This record gives sequence, C-alpha cells and structure tokens, in this order.
Amino acid sequence: METPQIDNNATSNNRVIDLSHHLSDEARIRVANPLKDIMRVISECPVTDLITMANGDPHHSLYPFQQIMYEVPSIQDPSDPVTSWNNSGRTQIFHSYRDQECALPIRNAFQYSRAAGLVPCKDALTNFTNLIFAPPNHHVMLTFGNSDGLTKVFRIFGQKGDHFLTDEFSYPGITNCPLPYGVKWVGIKMDSGGIIPEELEKVLIRWDEAKLGRRPRLLYLVPVGQNPTGSTLSVDRRKKIYAIAQIWDLIIVEDDPYYFLRYNVPQTNCASADPDEFIENFRSTLIPTFLSMDVDGRVLRLDTFSKVLAPGMRLGWITSNKLFHLKLGEYTDSSTQPPHAFGQMFVTEMLSEHGWKIDGFCRWLRSLCLDYQNRLDFLLDVFQREVEPTGYAKRMFVWIEVFFEKHPRFVRERCSGGSPVVARTNTECLLKELIERLMSIHGVVFMPASTFAIPENALWVESDGHVPLSDRTRFLRATFAGTEDIIEKGMIRLGKGLREFFQE
Repeated sequence: METPQIDNNATSNNRVIDLSHHLSDEARIRVANPLKDIMRVISECPVTDLITMANGDPHHSLYPFQQIMYEVPSIQDPSDPVTSWNNSGRTQIFHSYRDQECALPIRNAFQYSRAAGLVPCKDALTNFTNLIFAPPNHHVMLTFGNSDGLTKVFRIFGQKGDHFLTDEFSYPGITNCPLPYGVKWVGIKMDSGGIIPEELEKVLIRWDEAKLGRRPRLLYLVPVGQNPTGSTLSVDRRKKIYAIAQIWDLIIVEDDPYYFLRYNVPQTNCASADPDEFIENFRSTLIPTFLSMDVDGRVLRLDTFSKVLAPGMRLGWITSNKLFHLKLGEYTDSSTQPPHAFGQMFVTEMLSEHGWKIDGFCRWLRSLCLDYQNRLDFLLDVFQREVEPTGYAKRMFVWIEVFFEKHPRFVRERCSGGSPVVARTNTECLLKELIERLMSIHGVVFMPASTFAIPENALWVESDGHVPLSDRTRFLRATFAGTEDIIEKGMIRLGKGLREFFQE
C-alpha cells in the first residue's frame, strides 16, 4: 500500500481545510431546526426594543426562582484551596439573580436556547479555552458531559461498516456508543507511554479495503491519564500522531477529562497573588494538546467538569472547527437540546468577576491535582509494601500487571497455528477467577483488563510475532480516589488475595 502524501501548503498558516467528506450520511442529510434558526435571527437583530411573539417561552416572572445561592470553597488561600477547604471549611458565596445584576440572570437562563449553549456561559468557556489551549479557528459548544458529546461526535462521523481507531484497552462505556449503528473498533497496540504511533501507521498501511471496507478515518484518544492504563502521551508522540493524521486524513477525537489531573509534574511558582502571573505559571505546567497543534481543523476536543467539580454536573464542552460545530449544533437542536440552565448559571458565575474568576478556577485545578497526587503516592507506597513483595504483580501507574505465568494452573500454547488473534494461554480464565475470588473472599474489587479490551481481527494484525490481546489481559485497574484508609485496606486485601490465589 502506497502511503498518501500530504500537501503541506494546504495546511499551513492555520487555514482550516475542507473536511466535509468525513461527515456521515446522517450528518449530511440532517437539516437545521427552523425554530432554532429563528432564534438565531432574533439574537442577531440590532433592534433594541424588539418585541418577539415568536417563541413559546413562559414569561420570566413565572419562573419560580428569585435567586440561587452557591456556597463554594474559598480560594483565598492561593497556594492550596482544596486543603484549606477540607481543613477549615472556609467558603465564599456567589449568586444567580432573576432581577439583580449577575453574569447570567435567571430570567435569561431558563428560556429556550440554541445548541451551543447560553451565550454568557459559552463565552466564558470560550475565553477559558482560548487562554489555556489557544486553539486556531475553533468554536465551543456545550454538552451534557463527554459521554453526551462523544455520542454525538460518533454519530456525525460514523455509519454502518465503518471502523474507528483507538487504544487496544479503552473504556467500554464510550466504545459501546457507536456499535448499535454498525461501527466497529480497531485497537492499536500500547506500551507504558500509551498508543504507539508506529503501530497506528502499520494498521493504516496494512488495511485491505476490499476485505474490510473503507480505511478508518477517525482516531479516538484519551491523551492524559488514559482509561484504564493511566498512561499519558508525550509531546513527541502527539506530534507523530498528528502528522500521521495529516498523512492518512484522520479526524482526531481528543477526550481529555483528566487533562488537569496530570501527576508527577514539576511545579513552578503557582502561589503568586497576581492573576495573570499565576495563570501563565499554571499554563507552563500543562502539556500541549492535540487541539493546540491543530492547524487543519481535524481535532475535536472534549472537556468536562466531571472530574474537577463533580460527575453529576453533567456539563462539558466540545471545541471544533466551524463545520463540525454547525453539524453538532444541528444534531443537538433536534435531539437533546442544550444543557440544563442550573449548571450553565453556576459555571458562568464561577468564572465571572463575582465568583472564582478564571485564575481562581485554575488555582482550584492545581490544588485538586496536588490532592490527588498525594492519594496516588499513598497508594503506590502501600502497593510497594503489601503487593510487590508477593512477586505476583507489579504496577504501571494504577494499571496493575499480574504474573499469571507463575500460577500452577497456567497453560501456555493451548493451540498452535491458525489465527494470530486466538488465545494461546488461559490468562483470561485465570483473570476472571482472580477477580471473583478477590471480591467474594477478600472483599475488594478491581476492574479486569478484559473489560477494556478491543476485539482483534486477524485481517489488521501482523501474524509474525503477534501476541493475542486476550493473552495480554493480565492487568487490574485500581483507583486512588478514595480515602487513605480505603486505599490501604484495598492493597492489603489484594496482597493477601494474590498470595492465596498463587499458592493454592
């Protein structure tokens, strides 16, 4: 297969190229909601005393909310507001009002709105996105969190018979989304640094369209704290992957819920009281994103408040080029509608002059990361004390590798010849048994690697030297989000469970 060549002149100077050929048939035939289009015209009308009798909004005087008060952690301790919040309970208060001045009044927030979200909230998140990621030629649209956003993204690009690319171990709550409408996944080999660019290119080169259908044109990644392995793509790998995406004309879907929770990062002077200086120092600790290097418009980035505020917020945003932004809007305006007003009001006030402001939110993010770093360090210390001495497991981040070949019932080369993706060991069986015993006998639960494994196909893997993925599902995924007491008990029970399992 001849490798396609890219016209470097077509993608220079941050000029978005025509990527409309990536759209699914559904996205092409979907039309704008005409009622929402009228709302757009109304919002852009220059008449100051415009009277509209077009929409069916109840009058704001009938909304049963006069004001909403948010009592949140104080960020007056600029160095570590999370610890201060946990130790002292110190808070600050900001409000949403119906009739008084605030960033997003109740009278406006609870009206029907368009897909991208309420303008003040969208503008606040656009400012934050531009400040942190500096994306060229991109637009922001609000979502009900990344699961909602990804479901929509997959619909506008995928259709029956298509294949999407992703890490060979991926979160099934997301990879399940496009399966009902006939999209299959191709898992790309990983190592401790995440997806391997050279393996990605091998799959694209080897792809046989006569047997498999059209070559994959979408790559889905979680670049920071990949779920489940915890790996983070280096800047070098990101550049290589983006170059491959340009050569093979791939769309990159950058799902980054853990972006601000990257660990073991050298900290600069982030205690500065000057907002601009603090934000600049904070930005210097962040790793460049695919979005920030996207000169073509081929990256859709998904951010969420789920990991940095609360999962039940159900609020996030997609940053994409104008065409994809419009198509996502057409989908939203005729399906879920934009996210709830409560979350949008809170975020708008939080980022406004009345709340934390952007620098205060960044201080919260940095402090939250330090708190999780302490929990991670504690887990690793207990793991080293309670589990590693067994000799039956080691860790890679919180992706725990179990040495099943040391088990007395381990079987190797159960079959010879045939398909390169057929299991040659009983690793999966032993993994399942270990998980069940840890839960039922020792009272501790881990997530087995098999839950995240993307099914393989012999048509896109190399037969020489390939180890079937089912023989590499020798991992347990752990979490360090709990208290130190929970973490310690969990690691002690894991160590005891491994000893009993291997020494039966």
